[in-house]
Amino acid sequence: MLFLYNILLAAGITIGLPLIIPLVLATDKRRKTVLYRLGLMPLPERIRQNRSHHPHNRPIWIHALSVGEVLSAAPLIKELKSCFKHQDIVFSASTKTGFEIANKLFKKNVDAIFFFPYDLLISVKHVAAKVEPAIVIIVESDIWPNFLFEMKRRNIPVILVNARLSRKSYFGYKLFLFFFKRLFLSFSKICVQSSEDASRFSLLGIPPARITITGNIKFDQQYDFAGREEMNKLRQSLLVNPSQKILLTGSTHYGEEAILLDAFSRLKKKYPDLILIIVPRNPDRAKSVCRICKSAGFFAVTMTELEEKKTRQDVIVVDRIGLLKMLYALTDIAFVGGSLVNCGGHNPLEPAAFSRPIIFGPDMSDFADISDMLISSGGSVSVQDAESIYNIVSELLTDNQKAGEMGSMAFKVFNANKGAVEKTLNVIEDIM
Repeated sequence: MLFLYNILLAAGITIGLPLIIPLVLATDKRRKTVLYRLGLMPLPERIRQNRSHHPHNRPIWIHALSVGEVLSAAPLIKELKSCFKHQDIVFSASTKTGFEIANKLFKKNVDAIFFFPYDLLISVKHVAAKVEPAIVIIVESDIWPNFLFEMKRRNIPVILVNARLSRKSYFGYKLFLFFFKRLFLSFSKICVQSSEDASRFSLLGIPPARITITGNIKFDQQYDFAGREEMNKLRQSLLVNPSQKILLTGSTHYGEEAILLDAFSRLKKKYPDLILIIVPRNPDRAKSVCRICKSAGFFAVTMTELEEKKTRQDVIVVDRIGLLKMLYALTDIAFVGGSLVNCGGHNPLEPAAFSRPIIFGPDMSDFADISDMLISSGGSVSVQDAESIYNIVSELLTDNQKAGEMGSMAFKVFNANKGAVEKTLNVIEDIM
């Protein structure tokens, strides 16, 4: 099956080559990224020196797909660094935003950060030969056949941690079980978030001995609680008065902003000082989100424009990465995006960590267990449309006690479910 996969991969690249080449050559930065992902760039000097002085000190390689997975990896990296003090730790990400966030978060804690190779035989072999890891830890997803089989060929154990298997993904994998079963059997261990995930992996033919229920490492994330002075500076940079209430919509996708703006237009009539901050999942969408706001009757500004023009607006669109957590700490009410459209939602634990009342749409399938716990505890409310958003936000803005109680319940859920990193670490230590 690997042979067929590589034939199809080669055919796809050949057909798409006329489109791929102009994109690759567009900028110097993009050219370098492609060279890294082809495995043609050298490892950072620090790693090369460590390997030459300590040839038997093979690194721990941690990989995460994008921003969400990178953030999930943070508490695990911290504990790995503490447990394996004399061993190098290298980190890879697949997306540009994931790579940028990793550089911001991990530069002091890991020995190298690089782009994950394309799943081409030559690229995977090049990178595997350069890194020569003792173990590979993949966070949540981003599973590639050539990479996994190259690790198996080199007898390098690979662990999938914080794994989840939604009902939709399960049926997709089951449809091509002849291929995916072999793929999942490449993992030495699969650390899953829940018993339901464990059951689905077992039904795909993975032996129970290879599956360990560790819980969700997102609960173990540490959040830096910014001081009052820092929060005041952020509020001032947004030109938001201390008395103004903020509705933050985090990690929004196309199709959600129009619904949120519909609710906001009604809320503004009742609460004229209310500020809406939109944080698109992809910051490159910021300008198009501003245009959507204009169509809805609002003049919105990006954070960059706000800093330049210093003109107060009712809608602010965040056009940079790395600010969402701090904005959750600043806001009065948090909406978690990717949930009003069929995107599975995003991590609701971020606002929960700051004791914020949380609302999200009907599709939280990627965070089903967490969202169910938050709703059951009273820390969150599920909304369906602009009408229900208006109703709950209006209620929370009017009733400060209810908003405070919801935030407290959300924090209790966040605080009561820690411990997944320790269990995951035990699995890693057993294999190491």
